[in-house]
Amino acid sequence: MVTTPVNPYLDGNFAPVHKEITTQTLKVIGELPDDLSGMLVRNGSNPQWTPIGQYHWFDGDGMLHGVRISNGKATYRNRYVQTKGWKIEHEAGKALWSGMLEPSQKDNPHDFYKNAGNTALTWHAGQFLALWEGGAPHVIKVPNLDTIGEYNYNGKLKSAFTAHPKVDPVTGEMMFFGYSFAPPYLQYSVVSASGELLRTVPIDLPMGVMMHDFAITENYTIFMDLPLTFSIERMQKGEPMMMFESDRPSRFGIVPRHGDNSNIRWFESPACFVSHTLNAYEEGNEVVLIGCRVTSTMLGFSQASHDPDADIPRLYRWRFNLTTGTVREEMLDDVPGEFPRVNEQLLGRKMRYGYTAKITPSTVLLFDGLIKYDFSSGKSETHEFGQGRYGGEAIFVPFPNATSEDEGWLITFVYDTTEDTSELVVVNAQDVNAEPVARVLIPQRVPYGFHGAWISEEQLSASV
Repeated sequence: MVTTPVNPYLDGNFAPVHKEITTQTLKVIGELPDDLSGMLVRNGSNPQWTPIGQYHWFDGDGMLHGVRISNGKATYRNRYVQTKGWKIEHEAGKALWSGMLEPSQKDNPHDFYKNAGNTALTWHAGQFLALWEGGAPHVIKVPNLDTIGEYNYNGKLKSAFTAHPKVDPVTGEMMFFGYSFAPPYLQYSVVSASGELLRTVPIDLPMGVMMHDFAITENYTIFMDLPLTFSIERMQKGEPMMMFESDRPSRFGIVPRHGDNSNIRWFESPACFVSHTLNAYEEGNEVVLIGCRVTSTMLGFSQASHDPDADIPRLYRWRFNLTTGTVREEMLDDVPGEFPRVNEQLLGRKMRYGYTAKITPSTVLLFDGLIKYDFSSGKSETHEFGQGRYGGEAIFVPFPNATSEDEGWLITFVYDTTEDTSELVVVNAQDVNAEPVARVLIPQRVPYGFHGAWISEEQLSASV
């Protein structure tokens, strides 16, 4: 008898959960700090219905998992991001859109791809946004996590909206971009602290590229024109539309925050791909970028390389000299890691510490711990989740009235494969080797997901 192989991203703790629940009282192992007050929300891919054809992890409908913490107690709720596509399929009672691995999306209803709202989250100008880089953001009501609807900045949003916008912690401005398969391949936007989309300018690229993330400094914005390219011409010849072109260099474009294509400067380095940046800052006549680099990748769409090590991300640093035009690239750690984060009070500024999720060898993406980097000493420390326990991106939440950069907590969801249970883990960022200060037990499984955000009590009170 021939058995159909199980898609690993529909199996185990990648498999979706379908029940939306609200639980008011959660069991806590350890003790939640009295001064930890707010809400951790994480987004992820959670298909509402059995997918059509092949399934890629990026295809699933967005689902938000939220834990609100106050006075040493915690509550939990999970809700779908109710996008237009989610509503249409919900009414139909089945999947209607095929996914990214299918050879053609021409039979999909409405748009080729469904805006799944499944990738990341950001807070800006009193609004909480669920993000998917191919379309508009969705406004989410907090703390109940209900979807209000798409947001287009009073009709000013004319491009896609990255899953990783950057909010300047000093000015309150938000920078974002949208990439496209067709010209203009890249558009760059700035939103004021009050939430007004101030300007959108095109940035010239030779061809379309996958650009998942970018970075900001106090005065500059950094774009990554990396050789994971899109080509409609290739597709028309029966070749892959997306391809990693290892003979093309990587290009990093540095533009003044309120600049445009006329004053962007490009720097070249060896071919690579960077899914996520940790941070960037200015130091003397250099712009410094830190991110997770791979030698080549196809993001799970096909085999990227015969080298099994090529698609394994490691932490790197680039130094772009604005005077000489030279680039220095160096690996900071050979331990695989991804989903980098910093204390966001220092986003765009020089920081001492950074955090990544530690990758364990597996046929799928699994994280078995957290790594804290001290960029001043060059040392790192690791928090291990434990045997058979896997987590994800850790959000840094600063202590109230903190006086040093790493005074705070690292918070992430962890799944225990032995017990088939999920929990929210709170780790003291100044003592990452220690056991968690608290483990909040979740009443249903929380599938592995993508990116999250912390909403402070003040933000919850000020939400639109």
